[in-house]
Order: sequence, then structure tokens, then C-alpha cells
Amino acid sequence: MINSIILAISLYGMSQRDYVFQKTSIAERVIIDLMAPVQTFVTGVQEGMSSYVEHYVANLNASKENKVLKSKISDLQNEVFSYQEAVKESDRLRELINYGENLERKKIVARVVSWDSADDYKVVRINKGLKNGIKLQSVVTSAEGLVGYVYRLTDHFADVITILDANNRVDGVVERLRSHGVVEGYSRGRCIMKYVNRTEPIILNDMVLTAGLGNVYPKGLKIGYISRIERESYGITQHVEITPLVNFSKLEEVLVLVHEQEEHKQLEWRALDEQLNSGEVKR
Repeated sequence: MINSIILAISLYGMSQRDYVFQKTSIAERVIIDLMAPVQTFVTGVQEGMSSYVEHYVANLNASKENKVLKSKISDLQNEVFSYQEAVKESDRLRELINYGENLERKKIVARVVSWDSADDYKVVRINKGLKNGIKLQSVVTSAEGLVGYVYRLTDHFADVITILDANNRVDGVVERLRSHGVVEGYSRGRCIMKYVNRTEPIILNDMVLTAGLGNVYPKGLKIGYISRIERESYGITQHVEITPLVNFSKLEEVLVLVHEQEEHKQLEWRALDEQLNSGEVKR
């Protein structure tokens, strides 16, 4: 009871207590009015700097994370590109090998490593040579058509003279008519087919194949299609231009056809020549 009375008296005393006020002088009011805007400005600058630092640090961290993510994305894109290129190369090689299945020669797949663009792709270099079993005059082809033959060799590389060179002569035949002629390099990435009789009824887009004559090219390889014909009112032949099926500017892989019996044939011909020269064989 006594405790309750004391608590009530204390609460009553506190409720009746006067608030303390401090009177300011004129000088204090002037100082407060002058300093308050400065303090407000300083506080604003501090808050702005603090916000700027926070945003800068945040942006710096985000920039670093961005850089890392971009690097990862770039690596992934490179991997995807490599996989896509590997798939494309695999498809090209499969097509190339399937193309040469019916050819009765040893087949060696090679990659084009350089070409002389100044000569309009008349010569290309491949990354296989003597150590890989390639021989001089080995036929070089692609899945699209005939490329040329090997005319120069080292242990690990070979130079191929293409059908775009005028010195490379191929016995050709028009598939539809079986008309014969000699295909040579001409100009502007095209070939010319010489000695086609003027009376032969060839037409544009007729396909030209290797005739199989001579000792170099096997029969039936695609060369290209007839893209231009000029029949003069005189002479016994006609001007026939051929566009090769091979796009030499995009040539990447080739198939080299090596005739395994070529050395035996050369030995046989050499022995026959020696017999003829010695008079052992009647002429």
C-alpha cells in the first residue's frame, strides 16, 4: 500500500515538471543561420560522395564480372565454332572418301596448305609427300571434280598443277554425246576444250568427263560443264569453254589417287624398250 502511494506521488511530480528551454542570443542566431546552409551542403556532399563511392565500387565489381562473363562466352563461342568446323570437315572427308570408293587406286587424303593466287590457282600445295606414299603424276581430285596432278614432290609436301593451267592437258569426253576433245586451262578460272568437231551438237551445261586416255587420269572423273560455245562459219572445230566443278578458291581437302601398278608398268615399258633397242623383239 505504501509502495503504491509513493509511486503515484512520483508520477504526479514528473507530470508537473516544467520543460527546460534555452534562450539564444542574437549572435548565436546569426551563427546558426550562417552555418546551417554550410552544414547542409557538407552533409549533402558527404552523402553524394558516399553514394558515388558505393556506386563506383558496385560498377567496378559489375565490370569485372562482366569481363569474366564475356571471356567465358567468347571461350564457349570458340569451342562451338571449333566443333562446327570439325563436323563440317568430317562431312567433307566422308564425302571425299565415298567419292573415291569405286576408283581402283590407292587413296590418300591431303589438305591444301597454300596456293598461288597470283596465278589464278594454277598451282596448289598439299601437306602430303613422298613419305606418305605420293608419287609424281598422281591424280588429285575432290568430291566435286578433277583438280589436277602432282608434278613436284618433297618428302612431306606436293605441288599440284591444276586443270586451270594451260600446260595441263586432259583428254575429255562430253558425257551426253561421247564427243572427245582436249581440255586445257584457259582464263578467268575456266578451261577450254579443243579439237571438238564443229558438227558435234553439244549444248550449254553438257557435262565433261575424263576420257581415260593416256597414262595419267582415270576414266569418268568429272571436269566441269560447258558454259560457252562459239561456232564460226569456217574451220572444222568449235570454241568450247568449260567451267570447272571445283571452286579452287574454297578448296580445302583433296583426294590423291596413286596408281600402285605404275612402277611395274614403267619397268615393263623400259624392258620392252631395251629389247626393241637390242633387236630381240621383231618390229
